[in-house]
Amino acid sequence: MSRIAIITDTDSSLSLEFSKVHNIQMVPIMIQFGEKSFRDVFDINNPETFSKIDQEGKLPTTSAPSPGQFAEAYKVAFDAGSESVLCFTVSGEVSATYAAALNACDTLPGKDITVIDTRSLTMQQGFMALAAEEAISRGASKQEAIAAALDVRDRSQMFAALATLKYLAMSGRIGHLAAGVANILNVKPILTIRNGKLDLLEKIRTQGKSWIRTIELAKEAAEGRQIERMCIIHVNVPEAASQFEKLLRTHIDCPSEISVAELGPGLSIHSGVGMVGVVTVYAK
Repeated sequence: MSRIAIITDTDSSLSLEFSKVHNIQMVPIMIQFGEKSFRDVFDINNPETFSKIDQEGKLPTTSAPSPGQFAEAYKVAFDAGSESVLCFTVSGEVSATYAAALNACDTLPGKDITVIDTRSLTMQQGFMALAAEEAISRGASKQEAIAAALDVRDRSQMFAALATLKYLAMSGRIGHLAAGVANILNVKPILTIRNGKLDLLEKIRTQGKSWIRTIELAKEAAEGRQIERMCIIHVNVPEAASQFEKLLRTHIDCPSEISVAELGPGLSIHSGVGMVGVVTVYAK
């Protein structure tokens, strides 16, 4: 393991395979169906999650990893020979994960552990962890790796279009009547991240128009800059993600390689099946 270990949580939307290749250790968000707990991504995926939701007629609850889970991840890193740990968590505005990761530091006194609240989620968070890992692989110090990650956050944006308000209604975040009216009118909300929180930007009629508007917002945010990295994010709709990528390439000068990431259940149960969006890192 690297002299500086990188740890993040599964709200980063990094796949287990990708995290292994890049030596990024993942700590899972917890998904609770009644008395049964599942580790996000490790124990349960989106098809299984939404099948259970349909069967039970209600959403599971989610919870931050415990301080003990983070402490175990830190211990694994140090036991493998790392001299220090950098931990990048989902925004503290939407989850207690950051607090749990901080509390875990108390169980390993004297160890060099730095916890960063990314104030983001999904692949904005994932790209930050990746930027730190890449900096370290080039010989960067811990502070230089942190700076690289924060720089990526400042140059990135996320825009996503929901396919349904069903799951937000089930969660109580909006009323069932409002959701029903919106679905009848075929309204597709567009979300972004502002000040560490998910923010409703616009309400667009029809999926096609919402996709176009999502792409327009990503292009406007670029302000004429080149795009350094881009990732299509989705929930349980890989074919739609592929279609969205084709549309994206007709409207924006994209990198030759665009990654695709699926939100894990820790995030997907809130956005619902069918969400499609894009996370973009703009050049300096």
